[in-house]
Amino acid sequence: MRGEEPTTRRRILNALKRHGKMSASALANEIGLTEMGIRRHMYGLEKEGYVEIESVRQAMGRPLHAYALTASGDELFPKNYHLLTLDLLSELEDEQFIDAMFEGRGKKLLNRYAPRMEGKALAKRVEELAAIQNAGGYMVELERHSDRSYTMHEYNCPIAQVAGVYQQACSCELELFRSLLQVPVERTECLAKGGGKCSYVIDGQPHTQVKKKLTDA
Repeated sequence: MRGEEPTTRRRILNALKRHGKMSASALANEIGLTEMGIRRHMYGLEKEGYVEIESVRQAMGRPLHAYALTASGDELFPKNYHLLTLDLLSELEDEQFIDAMFEGRGKKLLNRYAPRMEGKALAKRVEELAAIQNAGGYMVELERHSDRSYTMHEYNCPIAQVAGVYQQACSCELELFRSLLQVPVERTECLAKGGGKCSYVIDGQPHTQVKKKLTDA
């Protein structure tokens, strides 16, 4: 995006956030552009996954086509979920309760994602894990090495603020990776501990003992 485009697109997104669904003509009036200019910007925003076109039924005539924010578009606006999470965790006070909560979350994630790993070779399981993490906003990059090992880098951590206070979040994530991949996994760098990214070294040898920690009742 060059020139005025970033500012114009942000104004469009702000208008959709304030008003909800809006037609091209309504946006044109709001932003001060022609409808053709609005559609040009909307094409780019739609291609990037930030807006979508919806049909709005009217009392008479054809449905009106309107633009609305997608979930990805809504995520461009500040969220303070981590503050709520930290406040709730601080209310628990008891370290054992906090440990149990994170272990419970790990079990739920394992049950959710384990079926996606069934019957797949390690290479495919690693790719599947990367896809899972990317869908969660972790910005994953994979490196495959000649000894059949892998390094997975995560350049964003959506739970970094929570993990910086409660290390259980990082520990449970590491155990989850080991359980899903069924090979040794070690974390060599951590965003929550001041690193530039989270990095995991994934061994290529079978490792069947790590699943028990998350699956035992």
